[in-house]
Amino acid sequence: MSYIIIAVIVLLVILIVPNVRIVPQAKAFIIERLGGYHSTWQVGLHIKVPFIDRVVNRVSLKERVIDFQPQPVITKDNVTMMIDTVIYFQITDPKLFTYGVENPMSAIENLSATTLRNIIGELELDGTLTSRDIINTRMRSILDEATDPWGIKVNRVEVKNIIPPESIQEAMEKQMRAERERRESILKAEGEKQSAILVAEGKKAAIILEAEAQKEAAIRTAEGEAEAIRAVQKATAEGLALLKEAGADEAVLKIKSLEALQKVADGQATKLIIPSDIQNLVGLAASLKEALKDK
Repeated sequence: MSYIIIAVIVLLVILIVPNVRIVPQAKAFIIERLGGYHSTWQVGLHIKVPFIDRVVNRVSLKERVIDFQPQPVITKDNVTMMIDTVIYFQITDPKLFTYGVENPMSAIENLSATTLRNIIGELELDGTLTSRDIINTRMRSILDEATDPWGIKVNRVEVKNIIPPESIQEAMEKQMRAERERRESILKAEGEKQSAILVAEGKKAAIILEAEAQKEAAIRTAEGEAEAIRAVQKATAEGLALLKEAGADEAVLKIKSLEALQKVADGQATKLIIPSDIQNLVGLAASLKEALKDK
């Protein structure tokens, strides 16, 4: 009897232990019973019925990233280019993901390729190269709506590379090189213009300063000469005043004039104009000299 009990216990252990399942975090198990969907196991400990229940799919609920191969697309102006995209998605309904579509990854890849061709077909080459944000937004919206019945949530779509034909790349490089050369020429011309303006302004300022200096020097010279003339006139006036105060008569004044004439004659002048009064005085002095000799 004890052997039977032990055998039963062993049999139960053999049947129960393999049917105990622990669902880890960010996972979900799809359970079928007798070939039909029965339940979705979430995180925790679960036991399935032997020979009746079976786990048909283990679904990861983490966000996934798919990097698709470059797809050939044709723009509105008939330029063929290669574009590859990256899709970030997450499974929100494990049941729909399991039963909604056969091979979901392939379905997403094909849907992404057709959507990309439709969007690029409405854009020209320049618009395609400069409208990545628009392409990403439209693709995410279309893919999210299309994959909703599959239990998939498309979070983000990114255009990874846009590869135009080699001829277009060469033309773009030439255009960029010409644009850089044009900007360089403009900057060089602006620099030369600014330099010429600064040089001209410097010369102008120098001329103005030199003119002002000459003006200031002329003013100072004139002021000095005027001051000298005023000093001479003042000294002469003071001398005459002193002579007048001393009671000098006309003869003394004429003698003083003669002395002044003598000082003038000591200079570099080649011609002197002598006033008539002084000439008379000279004549008188000569007459007195002859009279004194006769005596």
